[in-house]
Amino acid sequence: MDLWQLHIFCKVVDLKSFSQAGRAVHLSQPTVSSHIKDLEDHFDCRLIDRLAKEALPTKAGRLLYRYAKRMLSLRDEAESAMAEFKGKVKGSLDLGGSTIPGAFVLPAIIGAFTTRFPEVNVSLSIADTRQIIEAILSGNLELGVVGAVSTNAGILQTHLVEDEMCLVVPTGHRWSGRKQVTTKQLFTEPFIIREHGSGTLKSIQTSFSEAGLSINELKVVARIGSTEAIRQGIKNRMGVSILSAIAVSDDVSAGNLKTLTIDGLNLKRAFYLTRHRHRSVSPLCQTFIDFINSQIPSPAAR
Repeated sequence: MDLWQLHIFCKVVDLKSFSQAGRAVHLSQPTVSSHIKDLEDHFDCRLIDRLAKEALPTKAGRLLYRYAKRMLSLRDEAESAMAEFKGKVKGSLDLGGSTIPGAFVLPAIIGAFTTRFPEVNVSLSIADTRQIIEAILSGNLELGVVGAVSTNAGILQTHLVEDEMCLVVPTGHRWSGRKQVTTKQLFTEPFIIREHGSGTLKSIQTSFSEAGLSINELKVVARIGSTEAIRQGIKNRMGVSILSAIAVSDDVSAGNLKTLTIDGLNLKRAFYLTRHRHRSVSPLCQTFIDFINSQIPSPAAR
């Protein structure tokens, strides 16, 4: 067993495919299969079930995957530390972002970071807040930016930047000429809501609770798993929703959607830089944290 074999194994698990893993690491499918066979011989158990359309880890494979990711992360940390010792910034950094910061905040920052440090390779995973936090806790991600506060004792968060949500309706809707509606009016309108685990949903729940209201009063017609799908649902008049203003800014500029405030609801929230409380930050990750803080001034400085 060596780190290269573990790297290939993790690629097969991540991509659920021997052929796709081969393309990712520039090896033929038979060579990938040979490396997995060597690992299975080493541990004397099957690690991957080769099904008709997917390659999925067995119970033993899932166990090995957790350790392999930690070992590969430690390898990257060692390479980053040695590069820093020699005055260089290089290596691989695995980041996560919940839907809004992952799509609208982090790409520009990562672009500026890799332009400044061209020997750094950044991998960005986008998922809901709960999944990003779980990935940080498991060690699959070192750092994330999410739109909700975590109550998990193993998570450390710092305020990064403000965001503002708003009620979004299609152009031509009976409210599209207004600037504000009441919560009583909102409760009569078909509403599209995000799925459980979403930072947007958690922020909406907090806003309603602070106003003495419950989201159970909403006339929910659909629960949808992505901001993009909700935007399309609004444009196709499935219902209205509450979304981040930056997520719909292009549609508002194009005249496809309109945004309103809701009387009595504070829809401001924040995005949080999120990492594991008890794991040491790698030198490369610390460089990225310093860089992102230089790009976005702290709340005290604003």
